[in-house]
Parts: sequence; structure tokens; C-alpha cells
Amino acid sequence: MTLCLAAVIFVLGSSASLSQAAVPQPQITAQSAILIDGLTGRVIWEKDADVHHYPASMTKMMTCLLGLHMIPSDRPITISPNAAATEALPLGIVRGDVLTAGELIPGMMLVSDNGAAVAIAESASGNVNDFVTLMNMRAAKLGMTETHFANPNGLQDPMHYSTARDMAKLARFGMRDPLFRHVVGQPQGVVHWLTPAGKTLAAKNTNELWGVYPGLTGIKTGYTQAAGGCLAASAKRDGLELIAVVMASPTYDSRFGDAAALLDYGFATVTPIEASEDIQRQKTVWVSGGTQARTTVRPQQNVVYPLREGEDTTHYTVKRELPAVLPAPIEDGAVVGRLVLYYDGISVGDVPLVADGVDAGTSIASWLVGVFSGFLTWWEGEA
Repeated sequence: MTLCLAAVIFVLGSSASLSQAAVPQPQITAQSAILIDGLTGRVIWEKDADVHHYPASMTKMMTCLLGLHMIPSDRPITISPNAAATEALPLGIVRGDVLTAGELIPGMMLVSDNGAAVAIAESASGNVNDFVTLMNMRAAKLGMTETHFANPNGLQDPMHYSTARDMAKLARFGMRDPLFRHVVGQPQGVVHWLTPAGKTLAAKNTNELWGVYPGLTGIKTGYTQAAGGCLAASAKRDGLELIAVVMASPTYDSRFGDAAALLDYGFATVTPIEASEDIQRQKTVWVSGGTQARTTVRPQQNVVYPLREGEDTTHYTVKRELPAVLPAPIEDGAVVGRLVLYYDGISVGDVPLVADGVDAGTSIASWLVGVFSGFLTWWEGEA
């Protein structure tokens, strides 16, 4: 990082101490940007957040998420000729190298290795095309309506595009995943090879906000000449975690200053207030086809209202979007619904609702729930 960039970020990082009234709008050089509350997804600030841009290596957030959950961490991954021939290999991988997924995935995210993304895609799905199909399917499930992936690494392709808003949705989803959060929360690490035996690489995170911006928690850089500077950056202070995404920043370094300005603006103008106990409470839900007929559903995290300047918690209302009957099996901690937050009647965010696990099986009570599921759905709706 240049001395000038470090000085700019230091000044920006100091602005959180200013009073809210004194905080000016952030001056962003990127063509598109967005700042959201990491818990609820509420938009704090945006600039042309729905304009299509190349996401560059921010793409690897999706590759990382799929790889973490599709490939056992101890599975050996052999670098194929296709992966070894990919442009930009800062890990120094070559054809025939072997690394476990638990080493290659963090290594890919630390130094943004494009060939590693190809190798991960091949290991997960057998080939890159099938993996890209899964990437687009997951994007659709996350509501990333303005995104289309054409590869697992973000190299330029006319059919590979996204928006700042969609990248923020992906980043927020990832940061709710403990495995992903751990991977992207490393400022540096050491990558170990199986073959050649004993080979290692000390890897430094490409996100130059590490060690400079207070409270940083992640996430992923991106840069090509066509894309410009891209960055998804997250930071947490005093119970508030914010996610900033910038796309098409004019220079390699300007993306870091842009993201720091956005985060600083958020920390200076947003106050996190914990919701009442009634909002946080657990709810019992019917289960059909399981070993038991009821399970407990609760918010995935404590519900905290992000209050902007001049706002009041009394203007917040919530609505649980949750089926009256859940089919077994239910994995422990599975997302089964959402708690939607409204401010003055306008939807501004949501918190996932998760359930205690229930095994598939037979119990008279759960069988009866299945028989009367239609009635129970009507009854819960009336209630």
C-alpha cells in the first residue's frame, strides 16, 4: 500500500468520532457502491447500486461458499492442466501439484488465485461448466437477479456480470456462514502442499485494509483493467457490522479508500439498538413426518435494529414469515423462515429464522400433524 493511501484511510477511520450531524455524505470515486447493515441487510447508502459491472475476483466469494460445503476439507485436489493454464496464479501452483481443499480454498481467497478457483470448481462438480451452473442457481436463490456467472474466478467475460447490490447480498450471506467468515477473516496465512511434499507459501491477504482499518472482518478484493477496482469489505464495532461494496473504482488503490469512506460513514451515522425480548422470543412450530411433532424456531442472531440519524425504535415493526408446518427431516440450525423488519411500514431488512433439528421418522403426533396440515396452516394464519 502506498503511504498516501494509508494516510487517507487513517483520516477516514478517525471520522467515526465525529457527531452524526457533522458527518458529510461519503465521496466515492467508484461508479457503483452500496453500504448495508450486515445483520439485517438494510441499505444505509448507495450509489448506482443496480448498474451492471464486471465483479472481477469478488466472484470467488461464491466459489468459496460452494467449495466449503461441497468438498471435504481433507480431500486432495490435484491441479489440472486447465487450472495450471489459467491466467494469474499468485499461489505458484503448477500442473500436478496436490493440496487439500482445506489449504487451497483459503489460499485462493488470500491471494486471489484464478487457477485455484478452477481446481476447486473441477473438484466440486467434475468440470467448470457444471460448477458455474451451480453458482448461478445459488445466485438465484439469494435473490441476485442482476447477476450471471460465466466462470469461477471473475476473469473478464461479456456474460459474467453483477451489481453492487447483488454482491452485497452474496457477501452478507457468506458472513452468516461460520466457515466462510473464518476463511475471509484471515489477514495472512501459510498454505501447505501435499505434493511437492513440504512446499509452503506465506500468503498475505490482497485486502489492504487489514491492519489499517479498525474492526475489519473481511471480505474479498477484485481487480482487472476492465472491471476496475472492486472490493467487498466488512467491519464490526460496538455490536454493529457493516458491509461495503464498491465496483468500478478508477484505480487499484482507490477501492480501499472508497470502502473505508463508506464504512466510516455507516459507523458515524448508524446506532445499533437491540430489539425487545418479545421480538427475540422463540416460537414453537408443528413438524410433519418426524420423530417429534414440534420444534423450536428462533432468530439466527440477536435482532438489532440499525437506527439511522433521527430514527426511533418505535417506528420498527416485524413480521415472521414462517410455514405453519415444517416437514422433517430438519437439520439443526437450518434456515426455515425469516423475520422481516419494517420501518414506517417499509421493508428494510430481515433476520433468518432457524430451527432445532428433527429427524425423519414416525410418531403418532407428527403423523397427525401431516394429516391436519391444511387446517393447521389455516389456524396459524387466522391466529
